Amino acid sequence: MFADREDAGRRLAAALRARGHASPVVIALPRGGVPIGFEIARELEAPLDVLLVRKIGAPFQPELGVGALSDGDDPQILLDRERLARLGIDEADLEDTIRAESEEIRRREQLYRRGRNPPAVRGRTVILVDDGIATGSSARAALRSLRRRGAGRLVLAAPVASPDTIAELAGEADEIVCLLEPRDFRAVGQFYDDFRPVSDEEVVDLLERGQAREGRGAPPRSGGVASGR
Repeated sequence: MFADREDAGRRLAAALRARGHASPVVIALPRGGVPIGFEIARELEAPLDVLLVRKIGAPFQPELGVGALSDGDDPQILLDRERLARLGIDEADLEDTIRAESEEIRRREQLYRRGRNPPAVRGRTVILVDDGIATGSSARAALRSLRRRGAGRLVLAAPVASPDTIAELAGEADEIVCLLEPRDFRAVGQFYDDFRPVSDEEVVDLLERGQAREGRGAPPRSGGVASGR
């Protein structure tokens, strides 16, 4: 169990530091992944940014994910073709949903980055962070987007994840660091004492604090090493 995202981030940061990644870029999935990423970026003295991914829900049941959409000049659209076939729908049925999610991505990108360019990832080690991984659709879309942008090495990091999903994502990342892979996984929130929603304002604040820290330099933090995968 983790007390909250900050606690999980510190423990995950210690595990990542033990692996000795040189000059990484930390990319967090908003909103919940940003407090985790902030702690990791502080520990590794690395730049922090976000990669925006939105779930694509079924037209008649938005909570039912059938894919994911990532940001960028060449956005990654990842669809679960088997689920679409079972539901009797195709990509044309998702046009309105994809358009709406694309608009939300643009809104958040303007809000979070405020005109800042994303950090260059070509040839770099990129640590992709979330507060937990359930189905893995968002992480998969993000990893593929980063791969297309030329990331040199992709590390997927999360405090907790479904073991089946971790196995499915093994071919997408070069390395996976996950502190907990419980067999009784039902939802990410069950492994946090405090799993309150993260607001846009908190995301903006953490990104700005990360930018300020990079500008003045930051002393390394110390901490124990948590077990990782």
